[in-house]
Amino acid sequence: MKPARFDYVRAETLAEAHAVLAESGGEARVLAGGQSLMPMLSMRLARPNILVDIMRIPGLAEIAVEGGVLRVGARITQAQLLAWPDLSTRLPLLAAALPWVGHAQTRSSGTVCGSVAHADPSAEIPLALLALGGEVELSSRKTRRRVAAQDFFVGTMSTARRDDELIEAVRFPLKTPGDGFAFREVGRRHGDFAIVSVAVLVRGDTVRVAIGGVADRPQARDFRTLDGAALADALDQFAWSLEARDDLHATARYRRDLVRSFGRDVIEEARRCRG
Repeated sequence: MKPARFDYVRAETLAEAHAVLAESGGEARVLAGGQSLMPMLSMRLARPNILVDIMRIPGLAEIAVEGGVLRVGARITQAQLLAWPDLSTRLPLLAAALPWVGHAQTRSSGTVCGSVAHADPSAEIPLALLALGGEVELSSRKTRRRVAAQDFFVGTMSTARRDDELIEAVRFPLKTPGDGFAFREVGRRHGDFAIVSVAVLVRGDTVRVAIGGVADRPQARDFRTLDGAALADALDQFAWSLEARDDLHATARYRRDLVRSFGRDVIEEARRCRG
């Protein structure tokens, strides 16, 4: 299929992008890497009146450490973040998750913020942002705000972004001494959508387990240090709370079993990796 007709605006400034979004009445979509949006346009799953291309706007192509946070601008591709020299030491969870995002070809164009904006429940970057307790920076002609990842993802490909807002950056909290991280994923093939993905952060006596690919959005649960039967019971309750359903990729039972088994294994891996 071919996309429905739309107007195209290549914004040269943030103010220009904000103005188009404010005047479009919710009929505009922001274009960055386009790896998710362009197929949706071609299949007419998205029918915007206007596309606002932000890939020429200065100031959106920065990776910067601000205090204990890594700020990733809206023009940064997944490949650029994966190539950041300090990624494995300062954000080991992202270093483990990013190679699972699509393929090298799509990572070279797909943006980090674009994946967050698309909010696919199987996507690895939103899952990592949630697991780390990150934030999304949003701006419009009138306001600027930050939204915690746990509040930003509200449903399948649905977020708390307002029609007149765009994502300027996402903020990933950096590793602190003693933290442990691990990530694991099951898909039909490497690079396919995740059937189940698990990201774990161990900090102090708290274990955060984040699950993707099961519910309508990534979900996280914090546990106090658990072992043995108590850990198995906690993971079982978490698995049932996700309300998995059968689909063409896997049964609900299989997904729940993966949450239980993967959850336990990834927690143990994260504990071993503390430092």
